[in-house]
Amino acid sequence: MALELRQQLKLTQKLVMTPQLRQAIKLLQLNRLDLSTALQAEIEQNPALEIDLDGPPDTLPDDQPFGLTATAEPDQVPVPEPDVTPPISTADAMPEVNWEEYANTYETSFSFSREAPPEDAPSQFDFISEKPGLSAYLQWQLAHSELDEREWEIALFIVGNLNRYGFLETTLEEIMAQTECTFDEADYLLEVVQDLDPPGIAARNVSESLKLQLERLNMGDSLAAEIVTRHLGLLETKNYKMLARLTGRKKQEILDAINFITANLTPFPGLPYAEEATNYIVPDVYVEKIDGEYVIRLNDDDLPQLRISSYYQELLKATTPASKESRSYIADKVKSAEWFIRSIHQRQRTIYRVMESILRFQRDFFDNGPTQLKPLILRDVAEDIGMHESTISRVTSNKYAHTPQGIYELKYFFSTAIPREGGDALAAESIKTRIRQMIQEEDKAKPLSDSAIADRLSEKNIQLARRTVAKYREQMKIPPVKHRRHTS
Repeated sequence: MALELRQQLKLTQKLVMTPQLRQAIKLLQLNRLDLSTALQAEIEQNPALEIDLDGPPDTLPDDQPFGLTATAEPDQVPVPEPDVTPPISTADAMPEVNWEEYANTYETSFSFSREAPPEDAPSQFDFISEKPGLSAYLQWQLAHSELDEREWEIALFIVGNLNRYGFLETTLEEIMAQTECTFDEADYLLEVVQDLDPPGIAARNVSESLKLQLERLNMGDSLAAEIVTRHLGLLETKNYKMLARLTGRKKQEILDAINFITANLTPFPGLPYAEEATNYIVPDVYVEKIDGEYVIRLNDDDLPQLRISSYYQELLKATTPASKESRSYIADKVKSAEWFIRSIHQRQRTIYRVMESILRFQRDFFDNGPTQLKPLILRDVAEDIGMHESTISRVTSNKYAHTPQGIYELKYFFSTAIPREGGDALAAESIKTRIRQMIQEEDKAKPLSDSAIADRLSEKNIQLARRTVAKYREQMKIPPVKHRRHTS
């Protein structure tokens, strides 16, 4: 068979992801905080998009775009009002600068006791770019220790092998091999690091960490030290009767020692210094009950009101001849601004419709709480509002709703069905809530086993296997029965 090159016409249909469509999809899956950042970034990049400082109030009718100044329909591009603001000259907007105010002068008679800063003045701690972590804190303390260069390198190696909990993840043999030091040097410098703050740092395990903290309090020979050193397993299982038998102490003495341990010691001394950023949750939508009816309100409180720059629109209408490149640039920016405003509008309306559908399906949840959560899948909501499942998935990802029952992620309302004899199916999250309530109300001296929980659920026509109960309990991070038992 001969190989040859030929030209051929072929008619096909395929879906092409345009840049505008990609932008709309990206905005749809952003949460509340990320959306605010995206708005600011787009305003900075597109000169045809600007903030309307004279826009309408935050509360807009349901048929108006959220966060926009237009009153057009959802599928129409809003027509901006003409800008009648008089131009401001650069000379008027830039006052004369008094450079003497910026002089780096120092007055010997100045005193903070007489010149108190205003209450709303920023603190110097507001300008710290990064929170010091555990390693930086320990190195700062070592810098004030009398260590030579050789000892400093070994101490830094020890500090570098501490995990986020403050435990040492290496052995003395590895320290000797990596730093080429003797056993006495490694042991001595490990003690130097363990003498630093916070107490209990550089321990090999929880027992040693608690023992180091007690030694710092001059309680190395106390009953508490004996418990954390020899009987930590009994302390975890709360087997106080066995502790009293092995230590030869009275029950009240055991309880006093355990109360001191739990109140004054920490099993993970390095955790408060962990370099982890706090993730704040800002609800994307509010569901409030007013006069017996639920009202849905989107959270657009601090979103800027957007509009298309009238200056750029006038440039397109101007009769003054301009270069082809300039007109093409202006037209592209104006079109991009129009599409961005439309995408924001569509995103807000989609979130509103999805939350409205969830409210219809999960009305019992909003009335009575998580125990009344019903089985729901993405297809149910998609068919209800006439959208694709992928759109519902993007809308419900990383977005939260503030409800009368608390703040929940939109994904929380979707759960698999657990069949029940003689009744409607229940959602898996509803079963987890029931299990959590059973464990909270159990007798601490005789906690419920997974089999006992399964039996109690079966009495309510909820058939679950023991391993399923164990799986749900582990997902809720609830310890097993031996760690929940409180032995008297």
